[in-house]
Amino acid sequence: MAELNALSPSRANDFLQCPLKFRFRTVDRLPEPPSAAAFKGTLVHAVLEHLYDLPAPERTLDAARGLIVPRFDDLARDKEDVAELFPDEVARDRLFDESAQLLRSYFALELPDRLEPAEREKFVSVTLDNGLKLRGFIDRIDVAPGGQIRLVDYKTGKQPKPQYSREAEFQMRFYALLRYRTDGVLVHTLQLMYLGSRSIKAMRPVLADVERTEHQILGLWEDISRSAETGVWRTRTSPLCGWCHFKPLCPAWGNEAPAAPEITALAGR
Repeated sequence: MAELNALSPSRANDFLQCPLKFRFRTVDRLPEPPSAAAFKGTLVHAVLEHLYDLPAPERTLDAARGLIVPRFDDLARDKEDVAELFPDEVARDRLFDESAQLLRSYFALELPDRLEPAEREKFVSVTLDNGLKLRGFIDRIDVAPGGQIRLVDYKTGKQPKPQYSREAEFQMRFYALLRYRTDGVLVHTLQLMYLGSRSIKAMRPVLADVERTEHQILGLWEDISRSAETGVWRTRTSPLCGWCHFKPLCPAWGNEAPAAPEITALAGR
């Protein structure tokens, strides 16, 4: 049995990408194999979070590199599959080298000794009028002397071409909505930092963007609710299917999906 009463940017993007993928992840909660690329992203995020614990003059590239192994050890204690992902010294050294390169890219984009983030890895949650909970983690929140707010998200991959940037931009507008719904403040800037390509995508939302995003989310939730009530979770094929762990369970590829768990609670119903 399962409850559906909350939505994050990643799960919303799952449904937009493929409703059945959303079902497998959010309703069935099927296990997925660990990902070395995802872990590398987690490691780099952890280093950048803890870098700002240091006094400003000490926030150097060497200091950031020095945080890689301690943060790896911390994550390895909490994640049982790390030994499977990085079984030997060669694999770990490759991870550390690639992480160091991404940190070098970060320092090419920003000077952390001149920044004092207001918050890091901030969990934000709001409940809409229909009972749907929106939630997410914001990598960094900056507040300028004049009070303008900037939401920053680190991406360890390369900046996608414009036609493939929808998911990341939706994620940032989702965060802007969370912030607006929390305290009524419209953020000044939404900033995506692509360390893999040493590039920045900045957006300046207006109130109409936030309202449109809420309308989009409510429409999306109606589609999710309809799928949950009818038991019909459509498939949507794309080039991304080649990387989907659930392909062996997907009817679009000639396979049979398991029966969905019963949904005992559904926000807005």
